[in-house]
Amino acid sequence: MFRHMMKAKLHRATVTEANLNYVGSITIDEALMEAVDILPNEKVQVVNNNNGARLETYVIPGPRGSGTICLNGAAARLVQPGDTVIIISYALVPEEKAAQFRPKVAIMDNDNRIAELIDYEVHGSVK
Repeated sequence: MFRHMMKAKLHRATVTEANLNYVGSITIDEALMEAVDILPNEKVQVVNNNNGARLETYVIPGPRGSGTICLNGAAARLVQPGDTVIIISYALVPEEKAAQFRPKVAIMDNDNRIAELIDYEVHGSVK
């Protein structure tokens, strides 16, 4: 049996753009992708803290070091620049490894820079 586990998370990233006329996806700064081990074309869930919208899409890399978080295509209707989002990637993990599996979690600052990189889920209030 496999368990569907959180693999990576960008916690409280700020949306920098919403591009309705793009084909689709979310553009994420390539350095942020690498920091939490998200690959181009990987499926992610995006949760909008401002309005509660939740969506799934795939990732395309944005300019390294830019802090870009851009929702493209139809997803652009669910966010506005300035919204705070959580971007989550999942993995199927064998049952015998699931209890020890540790995600990569990046706690973001207001400029989409990593304030803290941790390998566990924070419980309770996060700044």
